[in-house]
Amino acid sequence: MAAAISVASNTLLVVGKLVAGLAIGSVSVISEAIHSAVDLLAAVIAWFAVRASGQPADKEHPYGHGKYENLSGAIEGALIFVAAIWIIYEAVHKLRVGGGVEAPGWGMLIMAISAAANVAVSTNLMRVGKKYDSLALIADAMHLKTDVWTSVGVLAGLVIIWVGKLVFPSVNLSWVDPVCAIAVALLIIHAAWELTTQATRGLLDEALPEEEIAFIHKAALDRGDIRSLHDLKTRKAGPERIIDAHVAVDWDLTVLDGHNRGKSFKRMLLDNWEHCTINIHVDACDGACGAPCKSGCLLPDQERETRHSQWKDRKEG
Repeated sequence: MAAAISVASNTLLVVGKLVAGLAIGSVSVISEAIHSAVDLLAAVIAWFAVRASGQPADKEHPYGHGKYENLSGAIEGALIFVAAIWIIYEAVHKLRVGGGVEAPGWGMLIMAISAAANVAVSTNLMRVGKKYDSLALIADAMHLKTDVWTSVGVLAGLVIIWVGKLVFPSVNLSWVDPVCAIAVALLIIHAAWELTTQATRGLLDEALPEEEIAFIHKAALDRGDIRSLHDLKTRKAGPERIIDAHVAVDWDLTVLDGHNRGKSFKRMLLDNWEHCTINIHVDACDGACGAPCKSGCLLPDQERETRHSQWKDRKEG
């Protein structure tokens, strides 16, 4: 629903800005129309990405379809770069050939409406995106928040031109409009860089953030029945967190008891993250730690040595 609202809002803004920009001859307003057109395309992509990523795992995609959202974000970032370059090209061209803005009041009106509409829509998108951990919706919200600032910037430029015509009619302020358009483009490039960076992290299987990895270690330590957490591998695909880990439990437990403790630890993590695929391998803690196990050992050195001695006695006996 949030994505659909974004699509509808951007459609209306594209039409309004384009009509106003062409009518008054403002390259900055036309650049904003292009910006909104890119946002419209991004909103459509986000809508399809959210639907695709929500499909359950299948034989061809055993870890689900979450990376559709990362792919969506990367495509949106590339589109924004292209739009920004086009805006700069048009603005520089107008600086060279000149040309003033007629009836800036209409442009001011559409920019004010655009800023207000995008504040409302982007706030809703960000709320829903964070609630469902949806990169596609968060990316769309980032676009629209950028659009708010660019709309305000263009509005400020039009106000300067309008006031200048009233107070200083002999002063040539035609340069203000293309300069505002270039400023819009630079803000767009900054947003595109942040979005593309965030999206490609998931495509490159970057590990979960440090605070989330720390939470996993703390959850294992707080249980009191896990002796080591090692070979931990994490990544994220859209809203889906994927966690693979080995846990070591007391060597004298039955196989059933050991696996039950592994399942219990898995349930703890699932209670914290709604969308999560977790694979836990259970090892026996005999104190004879290899390098990977020792690196994640939760036991003091003395207790580890005692445990290994008891295990050897049991084995030899």
